[in-house]
Amino acid sequence: MGRKAKIDKTMILEAAYELLDEGGIEAVAIKSIASKLNCSTQPISWHFGSMTELKKELYFFASNKLFEVLPEKMEGKPAFEAFFISGVHYISCACDHPNVFRFINVDSPEKTIGESITGNSSIFMFQFDKEALKLIASEYDIPEEELGKAVRDVVIYTHGLAVMMMFDNFRMPKEEALRMVYEVGVKIMGSIGVEPPSEPFI
Repeated sequence: MGRKAKIDKTMILEAAYELLDEGGIEAVAIKSIASKLNCSTQPISWHFGSMTELKKELYFFASNKLFEVLPEKMEGKPAFEAFFISGVHYISCACDHPNVFRFINVDSPEKTIGESITGNSSIFMFQFDKEALKLIASEYDIPEEELGKAVRDVVIYTHGLAVMMMFDNFRMPKEEALRMVYEVGVKIMGSIGVEPPSEPFI
């Protein structure tokens, strides 16, 4: 009889992520993870100790799964395009992975995990927005405060639309939501002198 595969933390988090993606955070439990991995609950309890600790690590694991590709997508792009690539990706995550998106960006960590794990961070502090802001600032002669307000307004609109799509993405096609983000973004950024590309990139 062959030896059983060792169950490590990454395997557990991958299984938990799949359960989250399929059924929401309510579907993530020690027994359901063990069933998915075809193992006992012992390795899960040994690695994480409690569901609170598992969900804390799942939060960052899931965030990385959704957003780790952004720097590569934005690299080498014109500033305006790089900024909206982040918005397009954000909307796509809400449409394609609504349960994961909700866990990371909508539900309160205090409610779903049992404690706050994000500190003073907010949606306006996401890494891809910071990077896009730097790119835009380096290409346009616009005061940073003025640019920051425009970026904030686009982010607010994008987040609101993403939440709507998360709950109701079967009534509005994803392509239409992406187009809306682009058109509103062009209007807001254009009002401070940021020119869009001649051809839409979405």
